[in-house]
Amino acid sequence: MTTTQISSDTDAHTEELKALAERAGRDLEDASALEILQWATDTFGKKFCVTSSMEDAVVAHLASRAMPGVDVVFLDTGYHFEETIGTRDAVEAVMDVNVITLTPRQTVAEQDAEFGPRLFERDPDLCCAMRKVKPLEEGLTQYAAWATGLRRDESPTRANTPVVGWDEKRRKVKVSPIARWTQDDVDAYVTEHGVLTNPLLMDGYGSVGCAPCTRRLLEGEDARAGRWAGRAKTECGLHG
Repeated sequence: MTTTQISSDTDAHTEELKALAERAGRDLEDASALEILQWATDTFGKKFCVTSSMEDAVVAHLASRAMPGVDVVFLDTGYHFEETIGTRDAVEAVMDVNVITLTPRQTVAEQDAEFGPRLFERDPDLCCAMRKVKPLEEGLTQYAAWATGLRRDESPTRANTPVVGWDEKRRKVKVSPIARWTQDDVDAYVTEHGVLTNPLLMDGYGSVGCAPCTRRLLEGEDARAGRWAGRAKTECGLHG
C-alpha cells in the first residue's frame, strides 16, 4: 500500500486519522506483523508507541525491529507480580526500546484510604478505571497511534480485532500487529528470537494481570480464564 505520512509535529485531523485507520485495516489484513509495524512507524514516527503488560515482549521486539528505540509504555498499577516488574526491567536492559512506566495518580495506600482496602474485590471496574484506564489515557496524549498485543484467538471478545483500527474512546489509531497470530505463532517467535517472557507463563498462568485478580489456569480453560475468575468481567477497560 502507499504510505501516508503524518507529521510528527502536529496531529492530523481526527477524521483523517479515522479514515487512515480504516483503510490500513483493510489493506494490511494479510500483511505480516513486521510489515504492519513498519507501516505504523513510517507513518507516525515518534507519535507511535507500543503498550505492553509485560506478559511477554513479542510486540515490543517486533516494533524495535521496525523502529529501534521505540517507546514501550507500561502501566505499573501497584498490584503487579514481582515477576512482571522484573520482566519490565529486563526488557529495558536488553532490548532497543525506550520503556516508559505510567503510574496512577494515587498510590495503593492513598486509594485504600479514600475508597477502603481491597477495592479490586468490591468494585473491580472502578479499580481498573483508576489504576489502568485513566493512566493510559493520560499517557497516550502525546501519541497519535498505539500498538497492542491483542490476538483474536485469546477470547470471544477479541475475535474481531482488526490489525489496524480506530480507537474511538481515545481518538487514536490502534494497531494490533499480531491479531491473526495463534499461541503457537507467539511461541515460535519467542523461540526463534529469544524474546523475554514473563516467568509466570511457565508456572500455570495463561494471561498475566494484577496479582489479586489473576490465578493459574485449570485444565482445559482458555488463556484468559484466570483473569477476574468467577466474575462476569473479562476485560479491564483498556480495550473496550
